[in-house]
Amino acid sequence: MNKQKLFTAIALLVAVTAYWFWSNGSADNKVASGKPIVQVSVPNLQGIAKAGEPLFNENCASCHGTNAAGQDGVAPPLIHKIYEPNHHGDQAFILAAKNGVRGHHWPFGNMPPVEGTTKRDITKIIAYVRALQRANGIY
Repeated sequence: MNKQKLFTAIALLVAVTAYWFWSNGSADNKVASGKPIVQVSVPNLQGIAKAGEPLFNENCASCHGTNAAGQDGVAPPLIHKIYEPNHHGDQAFILAAKNGVRGHHWPFGNMPPVEGTTKRDITKIIAYVRALQRANGIY
């Protein structure tokens, strides 16, 4: 009788574990809506920030969304206190674009390197993102 209870318990554990992986554990099962995660107020851009907007749109917006608002199920918003300059300085953005990033703040997985961008491009993109952040109360 004890063997039957043990077998039943193991079978139940296996079934629950399999169900969890099938329904929750796999990122492939999550549906990406692509909807913006945050609302972003866009300031009147000037200088290097203005030059960074088309570079962001070309290299970053497909994941991080229009005006860095993020995309539900795809990638996080950069207009968020996590990315304020005191927590993620400009060098963090440069390294992220160059090397990619292991996912650690959000459940979106790893970010691959951004191929084809130069440090000069990334500097302009950072100026654009920082202008958006300031316009949305992130300093």
